[in-house]
Amino acid sequence: MKAEQNELVTRVGPGTACGNLLRQYWQPVALVDEFNPALDPRMTDRPVKAVQIMGQHMVLFKDGAGQWGLLDRDCPHRGADLAFGRHEGDGLRCPFHGWKFAVDGRCLETPAEPTGSKLCERVRQRSYPVQEHCGAVFAWLGPESATPPPFPAFDCFTAPASHTFAFKGLWNANWLQAFEVGIDPAHPSFLHRFLQDEALDTIGSNAAGKQFRSASAGAVDGERWPMTRIMREFAQPEISFEATPWGMQLTALRPMTEALTHVRVTNAIFPATFVIPLSETMTITQMHVPVDDEHTYWYTFFTSFGCPLDREAMRAQRQQFITLPDYIPKAGRHNHWGFNPEEQRSTTFLGMGEEDINVHDQWAVESMGAIQDRTREHLGTSDKVIMANRRMLLKAIEAAQTGAALPGVADPAQAPHMHGPDTVDGVAPVGEWVAWWRAQAQAKREKAPWLHNAEA
Repeated sequence: MKAEQNELVTRVGPGTACGNLLRQYWQPVALVDEFNPALDPRMTDRPVKAVQIMGQHMVLFKDGAGQWGLLDRDCPHRGADLAFGRHEGDGLRCPFHGWKFAVDGRCLETPAEPTGSKLCERVRQRSYPVQEHCGAVFAWLGPESATPPPFPAFDCFTAPASHTFAFKGLWNANWLQAFEVGIDPAHPSFLHRFLQDEALDTIGSNAAGKQFRSASAGAVDGERWPMTRIMREFAQPEISFEATPWGMQLTALRPMTEALTHVRVTNAIFPATFVIPLSETMTITQMHVPVDDEHTYWYTFFTSFGCPLDREAMRAQRQQFITLPDYIPKAGRHNHWGFNPEEQRSTTFLGMGEEDINVHDQWAVESMGAIQDRTREHLGTSDKVIMANRRMLLKAIEAAQTGAALPGVADPAQAPHMHGPDTVDGVAPVGEWVAWWRAQAQAKREKAPWLHNAEA
């Protein structure tokens, strides 16, 4: 990639070409959990939080009626920071001169002005459309005069709260390299390689970082294989992709015998979301949201197509690796991401722990530098998805600059097609793997009580 292209796709602040594109898509700005007084006592009496996304500083708050508001942080009077505003139930009041703003940005009061002043009627703070889905607050940051596209009806956003769980973490790196690690079908055979397997019946469905310990669907000579074994023993996937209304469907085939192949179908939702299978009954949807050019929050949404999730247990398991209230990982460059050379020799390919494989991805993303220099890359056949996504991104940036239709969920015309998307991880007959994986996906959907009832 040329230096000017790398600059184009990584800079996301206000007024940048890529930033203008990303603002056309719904983005998570906070977990609902961040307003839970049990997790952050500051929220007990004052549900107000400063947030930063794509280089913009904003304040997110919840009024007394339970409505979310997302406003620019600089008071429109003289620029004081509204993140320190007084929460007064019906709005947020700037402590500098008492100007008060509702969740929709309306100025409710300008108390220092003369009696009868109409100034507040002429003032409005920039506010942004917000919606709550699947344990997160989403915002649309596009032009004030424009209408947001419909919120996508993907499984993770339509499943009931009993079958979903949301979490997040901060990486000290650019958004694009974070996303590119997630859509790379070849890396699990190396980055997440475990040198031994565990008995499948010892692995809980809520395990924090053991998604590569669970069994793939199907069997080899009557034996169910953990994905760890498949990733370790078959490290040269045959990668393909096809266009979908939301982006790309990715397929990685790992031929095992003359009769059997491992099939892993995942999805890339443009511009920065991937959907992968966690187990036969659970998927992970992960979104990558730029804080600024050099920091990114990943938001992960777990969706169960089987039993309800134990959200408290899932939260507790993941919180041991994260520092609240800002969801900063305890591992990082400062402590070499927990690297242990003895573990690398005996237990894992990377040597950075078995319990939280998020740190594996974190190392890959952060060790490239805050903004990866793609001019130094030497891409191979296994990087075809990465190259395809970059082409799509460059084309979309150009479309945003010219006013043409944007890809995926930013295009209202595509809204009826935003469903699923389906995934699979399993062992299939070589000549019938396409029919096999689709049957597996359909069976999973039919067994999900919440989805079956909704589609009926």
